[in-house]
Amino acid sequence: MSPASLLKELIAIPSINPMGQDADGPEFFEGRMSDYLERWFGELGVECRRIEVAPRRHNVVARYAGRPDRPVTVLDAHQDTVPVDGMTIPPFEPHERGGRLYGRGACDIKGGMAAMLTAFARIVRDRPAGCGDVIMSCTCDEEHGMAGIRDLVNRWNSSDSSDWMGRRPDAVIICEPTSLDIVVAHRGVVRWEITTSGRAVHSSRPSDGINAIYRMARIVSGLEEYADHLERTGAPHPLCGTPTLSVGRIGGGISVNVVPDSCRIEIDRRVLPGEDASRVMPDVDTWLRERVDVDFEMRPPWCVVEPLSDARNGDLADRLLHHVASVAGPRRKTGVAYGTNAAAVDAAGIPAVVFGPGSIDQAHTKDEWIEIEQLDLAAEILVRFLSDAGERSRIGS
Repeated sequence: MSPASLLKELIAIPSINPMGQDADGPEFFEGRMSDYLERWFGELGVECRRIEVAPRRHNVVARYAGRPDRPVTVLDAHQDTVPVDGMTIPPFEPHERGGRLYGRGACDIKGGMAAMLTAFARIVRDRPAGCGDVIMSCTCDEEHGMAGIRDLVNRWNSSDSSDWMGRRPDAVIICEPTSLDIVVAHRGVVRWEITTSGRAVHSSRPSDGINAIYRMARIVSGLEEYADHLERTGAPHPLCGTPTLSVGRIGGGISVNVVPDSCRIEIDRRVLPGEDASRVMPDVDTWLRERVDVDFEMRPPWCVVEPLSDARNGDLADRLLHHVASVAGPRRKTGVAYGTNAAAVDAAGIPAVVFGPGSIDQAHTKDEWIEIEQLDLAAEILVRFLSDAGERSRIGS
């Protein structure tokens, strides 16, 4: 089966991440996708494990047993997609037009998954002499909390890890739409909530109450100043630019005729390689308390994703880039602003890079699509890379 044909089957299976919101219905979570992958690996004839990470959420992991004296390589692609609100095309009815394939997940990241699955199947079929163990991991909950990759890394680090998965990986390729470039560094992110409190009264007598939204307005103004300060004075990373902060959501009050007694905002702070993510919230807290004369509460973060550093993945990136050039022409090592599963792998001390077909410009869009040619190129690149795994020592530690 070609990557495009496989992708059409993947798009037709909804696997929406509810992004922390209450959701019900078969289109949400990864259950149906996990069912499909479990069957697909079974028909391929490889050992496969379905590992529960959370209720209704599983990682599906398969293993090809190659040469024991060669590196263990992991190919990782997440099963979930973002929601479909606002899409202008049928999200789960894949259609092909003008060399492109359309549908939710076509670019992020079922297209890349199709390329990885195709490469994995070719390795299983052809059993190239230079190939070590290959693990294909299809992880859950990447779009919201990255719970799937965290669980997988914890298993690699655990002394009672299942024997069937083999040795700890030597290298991991995380699939995201990179236009076949090699991402060696990216920002991390810390997300949390700030709340303000007030006293509710009838809106005809607002001076008798305390308006929590007015209080929050002063907090937001202080954060706008901090965001500007951060971008002007923060030390830039050569591949990832400057650190940033953004207020993305606000909510408060129960009715227009009631002075609101509570207000909340959600903050997104992008963290550069080399920055300490644990310092992000204390620094913001200090800035606000020195400049804003209102009470507020910083809630514990609900998302902490470390950045990906380019300190340990140079050899892996160079080897992959060699095969990219031989198949698709010159590409580059680069950095990006968004986060990926690679950060959790890098934090465990395992070299990781991000690579895949498609452009991030098409990810999460109202008419999401991917170029079919890039699917074929990505699959061929991965086959060549895995077939030429080389000696274990060639991959950087």
